[in-house]
Amino acid sequence: MSKMTYKGYTARVQYDDRDSIFVGRILGITDIIGFHAETVAGLRTAFLEAVDDYLDTCKARQGAANRGERQAAR
Repeated sequence: MSKMTYKGYTARVQYDDRDSIFVGRILGITDIIGFHAETVAGLRTAFLEAVDDYLDTCKARQGAANRGERQAAR
């Protein structure tokens, strides 16, 4: 398992051989946010966009980002 980090958020990333794509999921939050791409560079871009979209959505609904206890303790 590999990881990516951006703005304090960490994602688990892996390669899906069946679909020939890279997939990821943001860890440490109560919401389920996944992303995917065909290249590592594309996966990084998709991860950054997923985090930024998540933070924008939290701001729009006037709520704090829903970090799980494990990540909030950092």
